[in-house]
Amino acid sequence: MSSVEKTNQKHEEDLQRLKGFRLLDDDFMTKCFEDNNECIELILRIVLNKQDLKIIDVRTQIFIENLLKRSVRLDVLATDSFGRKYNIEIQRSDKGAGRKRARYNSSMLDINILEKGEDFEKLPETYVIFITENDVMGKGKPLYHIERYISETNEMFCDGSHILYVNGAYRDETPIGKLMHDFSCTNPSDMNYETLANRVKFFKEHKEGIAIMCRVMEDMRNDAWKEGIEDGIKEGAIDTAKRMLSDGVLPLEKIAEYSGLSLDEVEKLQTSKTA
Repeated sequence: MSSVEKTNQKHEEDLQRLKGFRLLDDDFMTKCFEDNNECIELILRIVLNKQDLKIIDVRTQIFIENLLKRSVRLDVLATDSFGRKYNIEIQRSDKGAGRKRARYNSSMLDINILEKGEDFEKLPETYVIFITENDVMGKGKPLYHIERYISETNEMFCDGSHILYVNGAYRDETPIGKLMHDFSCTNPSDMNYETLANRVKFFKEHKEGIAIMCRVMEDMRNDAWKEGIEDGIKEGAIDTAKRMLSDGVLPLEKIAEYSGLSLDEVEKLQTSKTA
């Protein structure tokens, strides 16, 4: 098969793959919601039952760096007209919607809001919202609101931090049931909400939108290829370090230098070897 034929084949495969994309698919969702206040506003108005909510800023795939510990990448970060922050995470895998991940996302939102010396009372309300393909809580409810309470008085703690889980498997004729139907749709003509349908239709049926998604899929292939190479290099470095450790001649610092691994990684390899 010639290079032209291979390129055409990949293009046809991408077009078929595009037809099957849903808003529950991370990369497709990212493009649909990128810089799109209207779609995010619709979703949040339905999920939070706040019809007057006004979104003024939307960003997707936001990397929040923690120089000392684990950083996070947020699917969607939105801000409303009152300065409230909304992190929306789309999760097909139950494992990716763990409760402690929700807690960590919430903490990472807080840690990046206040400037040095600012009063803690200036922290805005934050919402971490997981939209999951399955009912991860397993109780059959459309929504699960997680709040802090004072146990002794059964009163709300009211610290401005909120976590919600949206059951993507829920279906009925309520707004949330219709919204979750739309998140699982592959055909925009079958969607309930025109705002979402038009956005999905642009990327699936319009020439410009299709071209954008084809570039996204090409980038995904390239990233996977690069990741595969990096994984191979890493595996080779680990094998090299293991052989050096088995020889027992070089100090750990030299093994780290020669293998390209960090000293911490070499120390862990030594520990696992002797365990």
